[in-house]
Amino acid sequence: MKQRFKGQGVIAGIGVGKILRANENLDEYLKSYIPSFVEEEREKVDKALKDVQEYLFTRAEALRRDGLTEQGAILEAHAMIVADPVMRENVLSKIDATGNSLRAVLNAAEDQAAVFESMEDEYFRARAVDFRDVGKRIARAIIGAPEREIGDEPVILCGHEIEPSYIANLKKGQIAGILLGAGSTTAHAVIIAKAQAIPAIVGAEEAVAAILDGEEALMDGETGEIITGPTDEERAAYEEKARKAAAMKAHYIKLKDLPSVTEDGRKVILAANIGVPGDMETAIEYGAEGVGLFRTEFLFMGRESLPGEEEQFAAYKDVAEKAKGKLTIIRTMDIGGDKPLSYLEIPKEDNPFLGYRALRVSLKRRDLFLPQLKAALRAGLYGKVAIMFPMIISVQEFLRAKEFVEEAKKELTKEKKEFKDTPLGIMVETPAAAMTAGSLAKYADFFSIGSNDLVQYTLAVDRSNSEISHLYNHFHPAVLKLVQQTIGAAKEHGIMAGMCGEMASDPRAAVLLLAMGIDELSMSAPSIPEVKERVRSVTMDEAKELLRKALSFEDGESVKNYLEGQI
Repeated sequence: MKQRFKGQGVIAGIGVGKILRANENLDEYLKSYIPSFVEEEREKVDKALKDVQEYLFTRAEALRRDGLTEQGAILEAHAMIVADPVMRENVLSKIDATGNSLRAVLNAAEDQAAVFESMEDEYFRARAVDFRDVGKRIARAIIGAPEREIGDEPVILCGHEIEPSYIANLKKGQIAGILLGAGSTTAHAVIIAKAQAIPAIVGAEEAVAAILDGEEALMDGETGEIITGPTDEERAAYEEKARKAAAMKAHYIKLKDLPSVTEDGRKVILAANIGVPGDMETAIEYGAEGVGLFRTEFLFMGRESLPGEEEQFAAYKDVAEKAKGKLTIIRTMDIGGDKPLSYLEIPKEDNPFLGYRALRVSLKRRDLFLPQLKAALRAGLYGKVAIMFPMIISVQEFLRAKEFVEEAKKELTKEKKEFKDTPLGIMVETPAAAMTAGSLAKYADFFSIGSNDLVQYTLAVDRSNSEISHLYNHFHPAVLKLVQQTIGAAKEHGIMAGMCGEMASDPRAAVLLLAMGIDELSMSAPSIPEVKERVRSVTMDEAKELLRKALSFEDGESVKNYLEGQI
């Protein structure tokens, strides 16, 4: 049926293929399933857990060998969920209550998904689909249901949320596009799409509700346009767009080893944001000049106790070595009341984004903070490492954090463990930090502007809320002025100014940031070549003129429209 829909384009590119609805419904299996005795149901679960865990680890290794590191990492994470004793205990307790292993597995997975879904943090909300996916996989193993036949044709994955197992079972190059009904840009489907430059559209709820499985569809990841039942003319036009997009992608990859300098010689470092050591493979592939943001909270998730110093040290050392002398910025744990870490015993809050989180937790938890600092200091022996503190709003907080670093050094010395002094920096992500950047710069070795939270806090806009996400705009004059003020304070005190977040990956914003004096831009690795090309295409005089004009506008949309016309 011919229909047109509109979503929010988040990854540019053209998708042409048949729709594959990527949400599996097991209701019919539940209705027809006849449980055995309770003890037999428990045995079925134990066998399914073992088989699924073995399959996931094996499949993850195979995907990595094929160069599909993102899919491999996701299935490895799923295997760890299956291996978690808490999952087994939850399922078995529900079997004791209901006598039904199939329902127990699905309900236990849904309970865990609901916990994640209730969080404020967009990234962790998006992890709910992983638990549902794992639950369905275990349930299929119990009843012996086969994997869905997908075939070899290009497909456009479509769903309110897309189960990662579908993505992992598709061949390289088979995903023509991704349509998400949800508005999250941090879902695993979108993370994989970014890593492989697959066109993606989010917030397409109307399309997801209406489009049928197997329908032919066209999609534009830049405009957010979706067409089903296309005419021959529309199909030909989109295929031509796709050819041009493929040529552009090949062009960007060729930029990997070229320096990121303006036409008149101004250098800016283009680094990668990572979450786990395995992300370094993709970062290197796209020419990252180091790690501008290592999100260490991933080491703390999906477990029942704090990761120890040695475990953290191994992860930080791995990344530092892979960076081969380039800077690795390790951000201390950014976790709070919006994340389900039972061992932290943080009570649920009405507004976790403004609550007890990040450095506020670390400063009160020596058992959490000191092992992380000691691990990071030790990793400094194996590469160029820096430590960054999140959610700073005052000089006093930063000085207190530095006291903990000194205490960590004393403990390491006492324990006769070698370490190296590392630069200590601030993630400027609150308006308070940006407004007092001049004072903070007296004590910090570097700044990294966390654009996502800075925009969110400055504009009072939750970008994952579909009702107001259109108001989220990093070109808003208030945001630009805070960023410029922060970079200016860093320059005045002779320290490095960087940025991590979506603004850093926007080629239009990169030009303005260059004019402001930015030293480093850190982003999702596949964004690096496009930003590099933009950097290499301008002179500093041109960038400064664009900034001067941009700052004359009174609203963010005008700035964006002006830059689109000029760049």
